[in-house]
Amino acid sequence: MDVFCYNLCKICKRSSLVVSFLKDLQQKIIAFRDARNWRQFHTPKDLAISLTLEAGELLENFQWKTSEEAVQANFENIKDELADVVIYALLLSHELGIDLEEAIINKIEKNEKKYPIEKAFGSKKNMMN
Repeated sequence: MDVFCYNLCKICKRSSLVVSFLKDLQQKIIAFRDARNWRQFHTPKDLAISLTLEAGELLENFQWKTSEEAVQANFENIKDELADVVIYALLLSHELGIDLEEAIINKIEKNEKKYPIEKAFGSKKNMMN
């Protein structure tokens, strides 16, 4: 087996582990929610609103601080808020039947076309479009 194939196999195994991990997390979150009979409140609209609110709470940790100051002062809260954002993203993807692995791979492919290395490398101006 050549080096390329070997590395590709390693990537595929890691990718499968990540996908399995995300699906396991999603199932744990759904079980937590369903045990409390909260699905009735988890419409796509309300989950999207909650995701946005949690992202705002995450952002609030950085207000009026440098990144370094914010992380040093609020690291535990940043972890909690980031977890909330991911939880709502996983719930929303479940409710909409979105395969996150497929959606992320498709988005990366779109971004590769939109931001080719030769034009985007080291430039933040391309990130603003």
